[in-house]
Amino acid sequence: MNCPEFWGFELVNVEVFLLIGFAFLLGGMVKGVIGLGFPVVVLASLATTIGLKEAMALLVIPGIVTNIWQALAGGAFWQLVKRLWSLLIATIVGIWLGVYVLSMVDPTRLIVVLGVLLFLYSMFSLMRAQIPPPGKHEVWLSPLMGAAGGFICGLTGSYMVPGAIYVQALGLGRDGFIQAIGIVFVVLAAALGASFWRFNLIGLETGAVSVAALVPMVIGMFVGQRLRYRLSEDFFRKIFFTALMFAGIYMVLRNLF
Repeated sequence: MNCPEFWGFELVNVEVFLLIGFAFLLGGMVKGVIGLGFPVVVLASLATTIGLKEAMALLVIPGIVTNIWQALAGGAFWQLVKRLWSLLIATIVGIWLGVYVLSMVDPTRLIVVLGVLLFLYSMFSLMRAQIPPPGKHEVWLSPLMGAAGGFICGLTGSYMVPGAIYVQALGLGRDGFIQAIGIVFVVLAAALGASFWRFNLIGLETGAVSVAALVPMVIGMFVGQRLRYRLSEDFFRKIFFTALMFAGIYMVLRNLF
């Protein structure tokens, strides 16, 4: 009897599931320590092994679940939604267009794009660079940045450049930024899942694996939250973004040469 397949891998392939479990465990741990980085860790770990489309599909359910509490925590939910509504709508449209392109192109080349984005985001974070707030230009920059971030996310699974960097520049404060990025990522993950379904890039089997990935993710977040009190967050951030920078370089070199 033939075994069902998971994107070309037999579902009984223990190595594949151990790899997926480790990626989500590590991603959850990083998010538990510094509050972000879950999607980029999973993408950096899995894109060059099981494939970019497959790694992005696996992020859908954990991406929604991980960020719901973050989106609702705090007392500024509706104020943030009112401020970010044009960015959120543009993000949804951008994701749909990005996934449409993804469904028609060779994802191997897009891994190079993802590698470049991870490198740029890591450098930006390590330098703690700040871009000026948009001020009076926010009314047109928000939908523009939302559309650009959504399109790139639909292609590569990463919203960090320019989407998350732009949200950070809005001057919302630490708590406001954390809640805002939670709202954006819930909408993003839901739009990504709907777009993948629309273009036949995700099925019931993939959804089941995505749900199962919640287990190592939650364990990783629990461990990360415990480590937060024992490690210097600044030191951990430097180690994490340095490793992510080299992961981006590796992804580019592996798929170009």
